[in-house]
Amino acid sequence: MLLPPDPVLPASFTMRPMEWADLPTVHALEEHLFPVDAWPLSFFEEELAQAVPEHDGGTRAYRVITGPVPGPVPPPAFSGQESPVIPALKVQGSGAPAEGEAGAGEGAGVVLGYCGLMCVPPLADVQTIAVVPEAEGRGLGTAMLQWMVAESGRRRARDLLLEVRQDNPRAQALYARHGFEHIHTRAGYYPGDPAVPGPGGGSGRVDALIMRRRLVG
Repeated sequence: MLLPPDPVLPASFTMRPMEWADLPTVHALEEHLFPVDAWPLSFFEEELAQAVPEHDGGTRAYRVITGPVPGPVPPPAFSGQESPVIPALKVQGSGAPAEGEAGAGEGAGVVLGYCGLMCVPPLADVQTIAVVPEAEGRGLGTAMLQWMVAESGRRRARDLLLEVRQDNPRAQALYARHGFEHIHTRAGYYPGDPAVPGPGGGSGRVDALIMRRRLVG
């Protein structure tokens, strides 16, 4: 089984299991990052309820990355989906400071990214992955993807699948760099963004690309 090592995060950043107390912050981020097709809070609650040990029947694993409030960074290297830049400090909830309460480098417990994995061997599936735009370019999205690949292998999956919007080439490129290949297209799976003209905008629908990484050589 050809798997990456567990990711090493930059100094001051931590990856840990998602907790129930994180859900208000995670859901607030979800609504900002994915305004067109954000998960409702109930979805996160249902998913986290299944993130129990495997021997207790758990089929999910969720993680958050926390760290200091980021300062200015270079142009985004990764985003779970194309989305407008939002001020991380304005996201309210447990673990995230209110606007004006912290500056760059402060608030080491701020949730800056989150991801979720479903695994029912022999298949695993990336349920979600997101990084706040202010923290892009630091390898946090890559670290979460590496963790999901490694965790899928530990849970005896043979393949890891994910879905990505056809109009998000940046995320597709990230996945391709990590060994994912496009194997299928699900036509009109995602809603279009009414604020964006042309293909994928207005009342149109956007295709989902199904990508796969084989975990067994």
